[in-house]
Amino acid sequence: MFVFKFGGASVKSAEAVRNIVNILQRFEKSEIVVVVSAMGKSTNALERIIDHYAGNNREGWDAEFQSLKAYHYEIINSLFEEEDHPVYEGVAALFEELSRRLEKSPTLNYDFDYDQVICFGELLSSTIIGHYLNRAALATRWIDVRRSLKTDSQWREARVDWELSSSLVQEQFSFNGEKILITQGFLGSTINDQSTSLGREGSDYTAAILAFMLKAESVTIWKDVPGVLNADPKYFDDTVLLEKLSYLDAIELAYYGTSVIHPKTIKPLQNKNINLHVRSFMDPDAPGTLVGNLSYEKLTPSFIFKMDQVLIRVSPLDFSFINENNLEEIFGFLGKHGMKINLMQNSAISFKMIVNNDKRRLRLVVDDLEKKFKVAYQTGLELVTIRYFDQSTIERVMINKELIMEQRGVQNIELLLRDRG
Repeated sequence: MFVFKFGGASVKSAEAVRNIVNILQRFEKSEIVVVVSAMGKSTNALERIIDHYAGNNREGWDAEFQSLKAYHYEIINSLFEEEDHPVYEGVAALFEELSRRLEKSPTLNYDFDYDQVICFGELLSSTIIGHYLNRAALATRWIDVRRSLKTDSQWREARVDWELSSSLVQEQFSFNGEKILITQGFLGSTINDQSTSLGREGSDYTAAILAFMLKAESVTIWKDVPGVLNADPKYFDDTVLLEKLSYLDAIELAYYGTSVIHPKTIKPLQNKNINLHVRSFMDPDAPGTLVGNLSYEKLTPSFIFKMDQVLIRVSPLDFSFINENNLEEIFGFLGKHGMKINLMQNSAISFKMIVNNDKRRLRLVVDDLEKKFKVAYQTGLELVTIRYFDQSTIERVMINKELIMEQRGVQNIELLLRDRG
C-alpha cells in the first residue's frame, strides 16, 4: 500500500485533476491512500475570507466567497458533463455549510474561527477529485480525515493524539474492494469534533502520519518541481536536483524552510523506515528525489530563502541583564500568540529574534512585550540558510546585500540580509 499526496498546484485546475487520473492509472494494481490539498490558492482565499469575517466585513468576505465558489464550479463544469452528477450536490452542501458558518458572529478566538473555516478548502478538493476518480473508473472511497485524526485544541497548530488516531485510522482506512481511498491533508478534529488544522502546508505531514499508522510501503509527494532542488528556482537560475537525501538532511532542510517538504513530515517516516519520494506530476516517469535511510559523502550546497522577515530586539527597561526569567517571559508571549522564531541571538542586555512578518501576530506579540521590555523591530529583511556552505556560496548570496546578523555552525550558516540602499 502506498500513500500519495497531491498539493495545491497539482489540483489547481480541471486539467490538473485529469492528470491525477493519468498518474494513478500507472499504479492500478496497487492500493493507494490519496491525500489532497486545497485547490490552487484556495487556502489563501479562505484566509482572506477569515480576515474579513473576523473584522465583521461582510461585503469583503462575501465577495471572496463568491469568487471561491465560482473557481470551484468552473473546475467542476469542465470535469463533469452531466448536470445532475452527485458532485454538484456534494459541493453545494459544502458551500452552504460554509455560508452558514460565516453567518454566525465570530468568536473572540481568531485561531478557533480560522480552523472552522479553513477546512473547507480540502473538503471541497477531495470531494471533487473523489467523484472524478470514480467517474474515470478508478474505484475510490472518500473519507473525512477529521473522523480519524484526533488532536488537541491548539488551533492552527494542533497536536495529534497518536494512540487514539492510530486506532481510528486503522479502522476507517481499510480497503473494501476499492483501490483508492481519498482524504484531506492538513486537517484533524478534537474529541468533540471541532475542526483543527496541523499547521500551514501540513498536508505532507498528514501523508506521513497515515503512512506511519497504516504501515505504508512508501509516501510520494507529487509536486510542480522535479524533486527537491538545492535552491528555489524563483531566486536561482542554475538549481540542482538532489537525487538522494538522508532523513537528517531532509529534516534540516525542511526545518530551515525549504518549501518542498513540511518540517514535521520526516520523523514519522524515519520511525518506521518508510521511504519518501518527491516527484514531478508533470513528468511522472522521472525519478525525482528519494528520502530515506541513506548515506553519502557530502550533499550539494543547498540554499533556503525566507523573505519578508522581521528582526525584533528586546531589552530590559532598567538596562539589566537578559536572564532566564526574561527569556521565559519572552517565549511565553511568543507561545501565547503562536509566533515561531526562525533565528535568535542574545547578548548581555538584549535578545534578538527573527520571525515571519505575520502582521496580526506580530502586533499582538509586540504589544505584550512592550509591557515588560523595550522593543524595537526592523522589517523588510531576508533570511538565507546555506547547508554545506563554503565561502563561495556565502559570496554568492551577499551580492548587493548588507549583512545584519550571522549565525554559523559546522554545516549550516544563517545570514540575515537586507538590500543595499
